[in-house]
Amino acid sequence: MALKQYLALKTEQRLSPQQIQLMKLLQVPTLELDQRIKQELEENPALEEGSEEEEDFQEEDEFEDANEEEDDFDISDYFDEDVADYKTQANNTSKDDEERVVPLSGEQSYQERLSEQLHLLTLNDKQFMIADILIGNLDESGYLSRDITAIVDDLAFSLNIDAEVSEIETVLFLIQSLDPAGVGARNLRECLLIQIKRRQDNSINRSRAKRILEQCFEEFTKKHYDKIAKKLNVDEEELKLAINEILKLNPKPGGSTKESAKNYQQIIPDFLLIENEGALELSINSRNAPELKISKEYEMMLRAYAEGAKTSKTDKQAVTFVKHKLDSAMWFIDAIKQRQQTLLLTMNAIMRYQERFFMSGDETKLRPMILKDIAEIVSLDISTVSRVANSKYIQTNFGVFPLKYFFSESLSTDSGEEVSTREVKQILLNAIENEDKHNPLPDEKLMAILNEKGYNIARRTVAKYREQLNLPVARMRKTL
Repeated sequence: MALKQYLALKTEQRLSPQQIQLMKLLQVPTLELDQRIKQELEENPALEEGSEEEEDFQEEDEFEDANEEEDDFDISDYFDEDVADYKTQANNTSKDDEERVVPLSGEQSYQERLSEQLHLLTLNDKQFMIADILIGNLDESGYLSRDITAIVDDLAFSLNIDAEVSEIETVLFLIQSLDPAGVGARNLRECLLIQIKRRQDNSINRSRAKRILEQCFEEFTKKHYDKIAKKLNVDEEELKLAINEILKLNPKPGGSTKESAKNYQQIIPDFLLIENEGALELSINSRNAPELKISKEYEMMLRAYAEGAKTSKTDKQAVTFVKHKLDSAMWFIDAIKQRQQTLLLTMNAIMRYQERFFMSGDETKLRPMILKDIAEIVSLDISTVSRVANSKYIQTNFGVFPLKYFFSESLSTDSGEEVSTREVKQILLNAIENEDKHNPLPDEKLMAILNEKGYNIARRTVAKYREQLNLPVARMRKTL
């Protein structure tokens, strides 16, 4: 088959580098925007902090004297369109790639603490190696989830150690005697038993708690308190005191140190909303609107090149570099301004749509709202509104809320009115909070309560909303 050459016209839609940069900046919160701006300032010397009003007017006057015929300086006039893009940038990564940095933790893990405690025990070389393998197989919660026989195979194939199951269990029991209490357990029951046995101090309540875990663990997990009381021959008050001792135990001993030393990220609101004399006033965090400008030195470098000779190869390479940096700086400044305008436009639409909530702070005043509703108001794409709502927060007189908090689906009442599902969830939550904990309300009765208030809702929908609120079934909410 012969090769042929032909011309063809084709229409296709592509995102420009400026649009890609704007989309990336839209979805980052305020704290990450600060870091992104600092990174750009370090990488691009043509970009500086400050406003255009702070420029050196003396340099501007000198340039005007030398070029009286030029009214304004336009950098685009000096751009060489013949320079290929591949000469001015590295194309070894995709434009859509996002850098994700995983921070390194300097905290000592519970496995390291266990290894240190091993040296306080009297163990031979074989037991030390078995203990090291066992500690390495513990999960984040401190449990040994692997079967002992599988560890026997690991020792045989990886370390050429022939060990019996009884030998490994002996070393495992020694590990279970270390701190934190409960590590090395193979299931929840064993973990709680290890802890309650250490707490035995002739207390009748702790003794009963130990008996519950040993004899009635299945009934305890299912909260069949009447069966436990009958089996142990105790009354309700005595059973309550014993169960309180069990509730003090840690079901995840391996994560206890990690949780206590966990660093919580501080939330910086992207918007500030206040009520002033009955009117809502919206403002954007000043960090979202930094003052950036083009470097005067780099502008003067281009002007000097325009007045001088253009034959030197070194000069052409230098001006290509300067043009590229100036172009990148202008794109970044423009993207920051567009980001600020898009954030304000979208948040202003959300504020007007949910004005009743922002005036009262009552969650039941929230209107049903989806991304499409706001996208139609601001005449933007749904994906753009989604990027604005992602990881953004607003500070109001009633607290700090994520923007996603105001989006919810609708539900029809008996009168035909459209209400937010968040309003239904709030009523459901109030009903569960005010229920008799000795006789909690099942989903059928919760459905009846909502139906009485005019919300036409099925039992399976009640169960779905209850699960979204992280609330267990009625039997698991029962207390003594």
